[in-house]
Amino acid sequence: MTTPETIPYLSEETLEGLQLTTHEVIESIEALIVGCAAGSVWSAPKAVIMPGDGRYMMAALAAADEPPYLAVKTVILNPRNSERKLAQINGLVTMLDSDTGLPAAILDGNWITAVRTAGLSAVAARRMAREDSSVVAFVGCGVQARSHLTAFADLFPLRQVRVFGRGQSNIDQLCALAESMSLEPICCASGEEAISAADLVVTSITYSPDMAPFLDAGCLRPGAFAAITDLAAPWIKASFSSFDQVIIDDLEQEAALPNKLAAPEHVSGDISGLVLGKIDVRQHADDRNAFIFRGHALGDLALSALALQRSHAAG
Repeated sequence: MTTPETIPYLSEETLEGLQLTTHEVIESIEALIVGCAAGSVWSAPKAVIMPGDGRYMMAALAAADEPPYLAVKTVILNPRNSERKLAQINGLVTMLDSDTGLPAAILDGNWITAVRTAGLSAVAARRMAREDSSVVAFVGCGVQARSHLTAFADLFPLRQVRVFGRGQSNIDQLCALAESMSLEPICCASGEEAISAADLVVTSITYSPDMAPFLDAGCLRPGAFAAITDLAAPWIKASFSSFDQVIIDDLEQEAALPNKLAAPEHVSGDISGLVLGKIDVRQHADDRNAFIFRGHALGDLALSALALQRSHAAG
């Protein structure tokens, strides 16, 4: 039995060493979505605190009977961390036994956020993107870009990676990752140049309250799919009318939060409806589709439980 003195901590290095595959992550997320529909999995809308000084504080909660865990992820974004030579976003996932309430584990929240976000995008992309997508564009080249490139390379016949970002170090790392995967990296001078020639688009610009939107969905090529992971901050929201279908992560969560990801008339449904087959997407090959999300607690629980179970199996 785990006690407060023996709670395991799964570090980023430990979690990376588990070598979870994209398909395992997808299956774990989809299983919890199905369980939620059956009444054995639950999640709550995320709670957010914004002190007004640039910090963004968030907590997400989800629980399941099978796997028998409750997960709480807490995250703080602070732009001033860059001056401290720290990542701007840091967090933890705390897991309890969902029946007894006893502590089960603590996991590195940064790794969980990166991999579960790419996993959620992959769940949507499998249904919303063209199977022959070969060019992927990234606006924002940090951790999320690298995790998405790894996931999308497992799902699509990628050949080219277009990049646009603000930090040269992140651009260099993303291009190096692309080259290591035998993909052609192309650095672009603007966001529009990056996305206009892509089949798949991923935006992961770090949140900033004073950001001026600069991406127009009307610039996307016919048939494109966009995974928008950054609260849609860099997008001109009026341009979302250019999408044929827009899916968000959770309709209930969206209704509870004031700053909407997209105008309700542009939203076709959420990822649960997508997985459960309640939404008909990509009706035509040239449809432009988007998955816009702020984070889904079911994804955190699914990945954390998968990682903890794999860790137990590995001893």
